[in-house]
Amino acid sequence: MPKRSSKPPGTEADEPTEETVPETPAAKNPAAVALGRMGGLKGGKARAAALSKKKRAEIAQKAARARWGTPK
Repeated sequence: MPKRSSKPPGTEADEPTEETVPETPAAKNPAAVALGRMGGLKGGKARAAALSKKKRAEIAQKAARARWGTPK
């Protein structure tokens, strides 16, 4: 069992310092966010339309095997 601190609560050990507090990340470029979202919204539908029914079934079977293991 770990030992408890001998310092009373509210001392400087409990307060975050500049070294422990991470800096906030820079703001994202709104134009880049919009472009990425545009591609992301149409990506799955476009891929599904481009694949044949047989290829989609193979991908689904591979995903099921990866998730639940090979059926015996």
